[in-house]
Amino acid sequence: MEADTFTLYHLIRKPKKPVEKAPLVIMLHGYGSNEEDLFSFAEDLPDELFIISVRAPYPMAPYGNAWYAIHWQGSADGKFSDDNQAVISREKIIQFMDEVMEEYPVDPENVTLIGFSQGSILSFAVALSYPERIKNVIGLSGYINENILKEGYQNKDFSNLSVYSSHGTADQVIPVAWARKTKPFLDSLGIENTFSEFPVGHGVAPQNFRELKQWLEEHL
Repeated sequence: MEADTFTLYHLIRKPKKPVEKAPLVIMLHGYGSNEEDLFSFAEDLPDELFIISVRAPYPMAPYGNAWYAIHWQGSADGKFSDDNQAVISREKIIQFMDEVMEEYPVDPENVTLIGFSQGSILSFAVALSYPERIKNVIGLSGYINENILKEGYQNKDFSNLSVYSSHGTADQVIPVAWARKTKPFLDSLGIENTFSEFPVGHGVAPQNFRELKQWLEEHL
């Protein structure tokens, strides 16, 4: 399969230690960014990982991409985000994962999503809607939008899913109060999870990266 025939454009870092079926990490960037953003983390993540950094499907002007439109001033129906577009993106990620499993030597039983901001919101949506497909989620500077979860998600089996989430206490883009709802929400579903806060804005502090890396190494 040629790179341009995949549902979503992406970059890859193959494992530095060759294995038959590598643990897979899929990176989902934030609003207005691109696949290069989180890919900068790739070199510092465990050698055995097959890492894919994905470009969101909706191009923005003059540059960058989004998983769905955001209405900064509120929309006609009062919604902050275009949930219909978000659901379409959620399904595109699942379709893309099917293509990845077919094309690359990765372990379908060991998939981690790492998302930042809007990519974190999508990571939660994919994992909570399809917990049988995802082993780990690392959600950075995001929150859970219940409106974009698959209907009936509450009845799914979450026993194999683990979540690490973190947020900056000085985040001016997504309030930390929204992120603080993540842990109780996941707890209510019986999902093993960790939530951390750091004294930063909308970004990933060095100590945050060290913590998520250690968490990932323990959960591979």
